[in-house]
Amino acid sequence: MGEIDPRLLGEIISVSMFLGAIAMILLGFPVAFTLAGTALGFATLGHFLGIFDFAYLTALAARYYGTMTNEVLVAVPLFVFMGMMLERSKIAEDLLTTMGQLFGSMRGGLGISVVLVGALLAASTGIVGATVVTMGLLSLPAMIRAGYDPKLACGVICAAGTLGQIIPPSTVLIFMGDMMQVANQQAQLAQGNLAPTPLSVGQLFAGAFFPGLLLVVLYIGWVLFMAVVRPKSCPPLVMTDADKADLFGQVLRALLPPLALIVAVLGSILAGIATPTEAASVGAIGAILLAVAKRQFSLKILTEVMRTTMTISSLVFVILLGASVFSLVFRGLGGEHLVEDVLSNLPGGLVGALIAVMAVMFILGFFLDTFEIIFIMIPITAPALIKLGIDPVLLSILIAVNLQTSFLTPPFGFALFYLRGVAPQSVSTASIYRGVVPFVSLQLLALVIVYEFPRLATWLPEKVYGSTTPAASQTIPGQTQPSALDDMLGTGGGAQPQRGNGSGNALDDMLGTGGGTGGGNLQMRDPFGDMNSSGNGNGGAGLGPSKDPLADFGGSAPPASPAPQAKDPLSDLTTPSGGGQNLQPRDPLSDLTAPAPSGN
Repeated sequence: MGEIDPRLLGEIISVSMFLGAIAMILLGFPVAFTLAGTALGFATLGHFLGIFDFAYLTALAARYYGTMTNEVLVAVPLFVFMGMMLERSKIAEDLLTTMGQLFGSMRGGLGISVVLVGALLAASTGIVGATVVTMGLLSLPAMIRAGYDPKLACGVICAAGTLGQIIPPSTVLIFMGDMMQVANQQAQLAQGNLAPTPLSVGQLFAGAFFPGLLLVVLYIGWVLFMAVVRPKSCPPLVMTDADKADLFGQVLRALLPPLALIVAVLGSILAGIATPTEAASVGAIGAILLAVAKRQFSLKILTEVMRTTMTISSLVFVILLGASVFSLVFRGLGGEHLVEDVLSNLPGGLVGALIAVMAVMFILGFFLDTFEIIFIMIPITAPALIKLGIDPVLLSILIAVNLQTSFLTPPFGFALFYLRGVAPQSVSTASIYRGVVPFVSLQLLALVIVYEFPRLATWLPEKVYGSTTPAASQTIPGQTQPSALDDMLGTGGGAQPQRGNGSGNALDDMLGTGGGTGGGNLQMRDPFGDMNSSGNGNGGAGLGPSKDPLADFGGSAPPASPAPQAKDPLSDLTTPSGGGQNLQPRDPLSDLTAPAPSGN
């Protein structure tokens, strides 16, 4: 009996590790410690079998340090603080009251007002739990008293509350942008592009803008459809003359504060005036000022908001650190090669691979939280999908839209739990679960629409930041490759790759020695780092210091060939930054290739 191929054994163990981690999470063990503990256990097994080198784990220090010093991730606690402070300032209550009066006199008006308020809160507060609870306390009783079908009322509130995970600024998009930047670099380097096109959180914010509005339109459309087909399910609100008095003034007073904050935060990011971190700090101060203006600010409230912010931020970052161990060991065992081979050989090429990944994420959404899914799945699957030709911004938005469903799908849909906790006893749990089914279908419909019309996700980022098409699909001069859009539409056309007005040599362009447009500061990064962002890509002329203990495997000499092929887990250890002149001057994630996005 022959000896088992080490690569095959490593792939078997990596798949077993993935399934084991999911099983342990479903059994109720803490996610962060489950991911890290399972990974270390299988790493030890792999070491004794001779298929895993513990040298991989020395990269953890560089990765953790990179996470702690990542300026972009500072935006996460700032956006959480802003959302919690706005929740205390009673803005949601004012919006729900005035918008309900504005639209309540028409059939489905209360449902429409809930969706619009959810969108406004998504673009300002970014806290799903707080939004669902607030709307559940204020809007659900009013809708039930008005004669709304409990299923429709519950579904609208849950769906509108989750808009914050797609409408920027979104904490999910911040983490996703950081990880997608690393995946994009890995994919482009593996295909021989030594000057990877940078990707930023700002690009994801811009890309998510129209898909977020698409979901708002679909939700409102469903309410209007129900108002026509089943008018008794959403009757108009009976309003008195006193309710209509000074209604226009009330609407202005309720709308102007959050709109001003949205313009200050999101507008400054999309206009290139501020990075997400800078905009988040402005939003935090603005939230405090709004709370003061509404006389809802005190030292006690500030202390409670800061404590809640610390708790939520710590929870997310601990999961991130545990997931970092998991993805590193998964790559060390050869799991990424298995994933790439499987996705590349699925029927349908890119379309088949994308459907498979989206289906897995959708199923995981029944059992896992959004953050847990992106921390596990993006490092494993995104590089392979980008190599197949999909635009990384489009891929990010498709994932974000898909993961909207994780808040609404039983048995672990968090929006369902939030609403169940504040809903009246007359509203059954079955009504809540059945009420979200049409909205999950609408989210999947939005996923298909964004895929079929990718310009919904890529047009605005291109206008604000320039082209987002990865150079991974334009690797070898003289060889044409189909664009992501051509690949998805099946037209197959490809454009001649362009390298600007440089020498035509990727290495010369990077080092600034051949008259190219690329910068010259080549940073050594944590090759496995899902969240490591170190270095400063300001376009120097030499090689930057390595923050990854394993980066020395790559050496400091330039590669002999401009198109290296990464065939083993250590071959990706030298990852050039996308710095220099290729970066947008105000691109908030330019600090991810050089040191440098929340929802409801």
